[in-house]
Amino acid sequence: MDGYFRLQRRLLLATLLLSAVAVAGTAVLGSIPTASSLLVGALAGLLYLWLLSRSVTKLGENARRVSKVQLLVPVVLVLIAARTPQLSILPALLGFLLYKPAVILQAVFDT
Repeated sequence: MDGYFRLQRRLLLATLLLSAVAVAGTAVLGSIPTASSLLVGALAGLLYLWLLSRSVTKLGENARRVSKVQLLVPVVLVLIAARTPQLSILPALLGFLLYKPAVILQAVFDT
């Protein structure tokens, strides 16, 4: 389990670093409202990844299948972005998906 917990921390850290670079780059090259939408989406993606990893950790102990609570995160993100005039849906969704390149990069670095 120690290896899994190290992998979990590395994935969360890689997602956080990639999100920080993307938000900073968007703020410099793009606009602040777009960067704030990207930041909200990135935080939602980080929350999603953390909830998913927590669910996978519990998989062997008490549960027989992965919880579906984390699936509410993108739904809530879209609802918030749609109802908040300061946020844009597309940058928020792209920010949410930033956890995927971090996972791919982590897999490449592990091999």
